[in-house]
Amino acid sequence: MAEAGKPRVVVVGGGIGGALLAKTMEPDADVVLLDPKDYLEITWAELRSTVEPSFAERSLIYHRDYLTTATIVTSSAVSITEHAVLTADGQSLAYDYLVVAIGHVFASAGSRTERLTEFQRDNEKIKSSESVLIIGGGPTGVELAAEIAVDYPEKKVTLVHRGSRLLDFIDQKASKKCLDWLTSKKVDVLFQQSVDLKSLSDTEKFYKTSAGETITADCHFVCIGKPLSSSWLHDTILKESLDTKGRIMVEKDLRVKGYNNIFAIGDITDIPEIKQGYLAQKHALLVAKNLKLLIKGAPPSKLATYSTGFPLAIVSLGRKEGLAQLPYLTLTGCIPGMLKSKDLFVGKTRKQMGLNA
Repeated sequence: MAEAGKPRVVVVGGGIGGALLAKTMEPDADVVLLDPKDYLEITWAELRSTVEPSFAERSLIYHRDYLTTATIVTSSAVSITEHAVLTADGQSLAYDYLVVAIGHVFASAGSRTERLTEFQRDNEKIKSSESVLIIGGGPTGVELAAEIAVDYPEKKVTLVHRGSRLLDFIDQKASKKCLDWLTSKKVDVLFQQSVDLKSLSDTEKFYKTSAGETITADCHFVCIGKPLSSSWLHDTILKESLDTKGRIMVEKDLRVKGYNNIFAIGDITDIPEIKQGYLAQKHALLVAKNLKLLIKGAPPSKLATYSTGFPLAIVSLGRKEGLAQLPYLTLTGCIPGMLKSKDLFVGKTRKQMGLNA
């Protein structure tokens, strides 16, 4: 039941953006968070948790630990009507305002306990291997390679990337510095090659690349981009609000095009910017501000608007070093390492959610 006197805000997706929005709106609305997981994962800490499973104790947060009054529905959305969100377990969640924060498809465990077990299992896989293959040279592949190279310097790490340079969302100078760092740690990096994902198995130790090279590795990790979680939206009222890539088209105030009471945030939006967690948090705070204005009766013309900024990137390189692309400056080494690598912003994010660091 909606809380007396308060409009209901339904948030679909409990990732870093949806969780912050739900937390921020609790004092002003009857909030419902719909998420198939019972926890929030601070996703940029995932790779540290792979080499140090105990790190996940702080980066995996039960939704109930940071939400005090919101209703938490542990299920998936299967449809959206003009008045309600329909869930996989048969519920109909009526809304006055809706926020879609579904991001990319993640095959993570539905329970926090299971997710902790996954990290433990991946860590055992690394520890029991003499050689590791990483497929994908984006931030996930680069950071995992760096974590393994620093924590397990005796292991042979090979990274295969289909592009011509690492981290192709940043400039070439920063990309080259990242490559130099990895090669200094004896990571083999193979460019413009791929591995047939359909041929992968947990028992196979020989991997053939598209260029005909054979890589020997005791285990592998796939670190390539994941598809958007929007395929189900094609059968909802939002089908006309999707672009050709399946992203939700939004106005500058982050309302979904064609709707006055539906917003979208995070990776699912068509905003032309790098898809990063801190930007999803910026979206969340702006939408929370706009929801509060609408609840108070402000006209749409008074809503705050979002503008993209200079593309910033901080890539963790092991425990103490990192790479930062800032306006007019690219840094590697201990300074960006102090910014991110030591704690990966986990303490800051926990404080933002009202928890102890």
